[in-house]
Amino acid sequence: MKSSFSLFLAFKYLKPKRSFLSVVTLLSLLGVTLGVAVLIIVLSVMTGFDETWREKILSFNAHVKVTEYGGVIEQPAKLLTAVKKVKGITGAAPNLEGFVFIQTESDNVHTPMLRGIDSELERTVSKVPDHVVKGAFSIGYGEIVIGRDLALRLGLDIGDSLRVYSPQNFVSQDELRLPEELTISGIFEVGMWEFDANVVLTSLDTARSVFNVEQGVHCLQIMTDNPMDAPRIAHQLKQGLGPYFDVRSWIDLNRQMFTALQTEKNMMFFLLIFITIVAAFGITNTLITLTVQKTHEIGLLKALGFANRRIVAIFLWIGAVQGVIGTGLGLGLGLLALKYRNELLNFISAQFRVDLLPKELYQLSQIPAHTTISDVITVCSTVLVICTLAGLVPAWRAARLEPVEALRNE
Repeated sequence: MKSSFSLFLAFKYLKPKRSFLSVVTLLSLLGVTLGVAVLIIVLSVMTGFDETWREKILSFNAHVKVTEYGGVIEQPAKLLTAVKKVKGITGAAPNLEGFVFIQTESDNVHTPMLRGIDSELERTVSKVPDHVVKGAFSIGYGEIVIGRDLALRLGLDIGDSLRVYSPQNFVSQDELRLPEELTISGIFEVGMWEFDANVVLTSLDTARSVFNVEQGVHCLQIMTDNPMDAPRIAHQLKQGLGPYFDVRSWIDLNRQMFTALQTEKNMMFFLLIFITIVAAFGITNTLITLTVQKTHEIGLLKALGFANRRIVAIFLWIGAVQGVIGTGLGLGLGLLALKYRNELLNFISAQFRVDLLPKELYQLSQIPAHTTISDVITVCSTVLVICTLAGLVPAWRAARLEPVEALRNE
């Protein structure tokens, strides 16, 4: 009953006599609303980037990569047999890879990563065969499959020829090695610029000819039934294969990028929370003004035996109520902005002729976003605590008022 009366007075003080809400209160609510909306938008976009990159990476790369110290795995078939016995592994495929220099018939050049793969086994570790948008996933001897962005950059199409030079073409002193002439049989698109513009695929035999490798492969790509279980399986493989093999999960291979994303997300939250703190100062200012305006009423309440803690509760309730309203409005505004984020991006880009999301930099054509329950709870609880604590200073000032002085000053 006592707390409910403090809450009743809090609502009464929030509503002026001549209007529904005061201008100062509205400005305070606006600050909280914008702070929450910006936090929700930024954290959702950062989470979206993280999850999208994970998805794109796993659609092109396997979950575990096995290499042998020395550069070449001489007996890949024997290693494949040993690997497939491990529980949790759903597929494995050999791989030859390295950077090459490609030249088109019109003398356009580029330096992508060339991967030599087994066309049948590759389907067990990669989704690229299912993302061919033109031509076919055909990698017979002398054939090559390239990414869509690379095809657009170099003006290539199905049936065009490429001259492929490996580093050995330039460093060999004993003999002159001619480039391989490869024909484009297919064009793929996985939706990640880094892959679509910088990776080309061919057969193992063709790759051996390009890299001047007589036998063996550079690495083994392994797929697991659960991507998040890859570190455990990698550790198990490392122990089973021995000290001559290097085994890394996709998390290990991309740790720097995901660590940077998580650090950026934490820093953005830390920096943007200051928007809410500034709004909380607005609430504090409003409540201090209210304390001055209600000096007589506070003095009268204390003269009637109203305890100090109940006076403090009034102002804490006011801060909490404003926090709840502002947080609710901010959450709604943030979710609405996220729903139409790409339409807003396209509108701004068209109006101001500015590319706000360069594909070469972010490797994406649209803004990804995923709002998690944990992010919403973190933002809302933090903002509510800040807004509630914003009432401490005016509450302390009001509790220190002496009834006699308050009534005499009035």
